[in-house]
Amino acid sequence: MSYLVLYLLTAVIFLALDVVMLRMVMAPLFERHVPDLLAPEAKLIPAAVFYLFYVAGLVYLVSAPALKTGGPVLIAAAIIGAMAYGTYEFTNLATLKGWHPVMVATDLTWGTCLTAFSCWAGLTLTRLFTA
Repeated sequence: MSYLVLYLLTAVIFLALDVVMLRMVMAPLFERHVPDLLAPEAKLIPAAVFYLFYVAGLVYLVSAPALKTGGPVLIAAAIIGAMAYGTYEFTNLATLKGWHPVMVATDLTWGTCLTAFSCWAGLTLTRLFTA
């Protein structure tokens, strides 16, 4: 039961924060640099698949082991966030015309921090609610 709580809390935190960042920072940044690449509307199913699987991977690889052992999560989660967001951003920088280094730096920093914070907050709240 505590693993389900851990997953749900981490997912809600991750999604809520990412929606704010996407709307307020990333969308305007992408519209400024690569407007022709943007779809008129976001496709919700692929986005949902990403969020569900990404958070599941974080819980499996980082948060659940920390819940079991009492260990920390920030560094491991930050590394995974940097790897995931870095893969996306540096691949796009290498292959897409108009991809800007500011987009890379912004999204890489955000993904690293978002991943680390979401894992930490989800784990901390789970420990409080299931203690």
